[in-house]
Amino acid sequence: MADTFKALVVNKQNDEFSVKVNELNFGDLQEGEVLIQVHYSGVNYKDSLAAHPDGKIIKEYPAVPGIDLAGVVVSSDDSQFKEGDEVIATSYDIGVSHFGGYSEYARIPSKWIVRLPEGLSLKEAMIIGTAGFTAALSVQRLEENNLTPEKGKVLVTGATGGVGSFAVSILAKLGYQVEASTGKESEHDYLRRLGADTIISREEVFDGEIKPIRQPKWAAAVDPVGGEPLASLLTQIQYGGSAAISGLTAGTDLPTSVIPFILRSVNLLGIDSVNCPMETRVKTWHRLATDIKPANMEEFIAEEVSLEQLPDVLPKLLKGEVRGRMIVKLI
Repeated sequence: MADTFKALVVNKQNDEFSVKVNELNFGDLQEGEVLIQVHYSGVNYKDSLAAHPDGKIIKEYPAVPGIDLAGVVVSSDDSQFKEGDEVIATSYDIGVSHFGGYSEYARIPSKWIVRLPEGLSLKEAMIIGTAGFTAALSVQRLEENNLTPEKGKVLVTGATGGVGSFAVSILAKLGYQVEASTGKESEHDYLRRLGADTIISREEVFDGEIKPIRQPKWAAAVDPVGGEPLASLLTQIQYGGSAAISGLTAGTDLPTSVIPFILRSVNLLGIDSVNCPMETRVKTWHRLATDIKPANMEEFIAEEVSLEQLPDVLPKLLKGEVRGRMIVKLI
């Protein structure tokens, strides 16, 4: 094993901001019981923010972004992992205040690591990544709140994004009637291949006016968008239905009223993948390797890139220019 390795380093000093591939040594890595040779990482919205000077994600510079990683254990001070184990690490402080997956090696606390479940390859785990994991958490929470296929259509907003794409696929595989919302007419065929039954425009979810209540359309919704579109869709959920929310690409404000909640008993379910309990995390990854694993994983790949390409690629997510998942190959 060489003494140095490559990593994408984000740095900010005074008015100077840089995103470039550097050589690091193992002494640069933070504390953690497990040293991992990273094979794949993913590109998430949070990673794009980390590479932006005003992203407000990175806690301390210099930093190595990449909130997802999958690789092979090189060494471990924790007996539950050994050399050669294939593992996944996502969320927690990875890529935010702890050096992340955009590095040929990562040192990670063992309590943040999940053993790769049988049925998934390292590449497939990163095609799924935090986006697919969040989609799976969303669907599970909806089902825990009594959603069944017989209840009616399920709306997925931001359907061509990472969370949205996987939500469409997972719901379709479980037998739900999926209505996908997107502003990209060119991606309708892609959404149908994932399993969408019907496709609607963003304007059919939010037409610019938020009323206290509207005609019910959907039994439930998976929403990684937030903002005014979320406020609008809540007024269109059927009695006793739920919306699982995980994103804020349309903003953090939620200009709604209590009417949908007290007249229709609508449930607003917050989905957090960062501090998700390990028991739930392991269960969800197991399901992603078995009953809700998409049939054609390659369908989700928008692009496979190298470390050197990341400085040019990362801004694309902030501009809404990516369909599905972008993955980073390190080996």
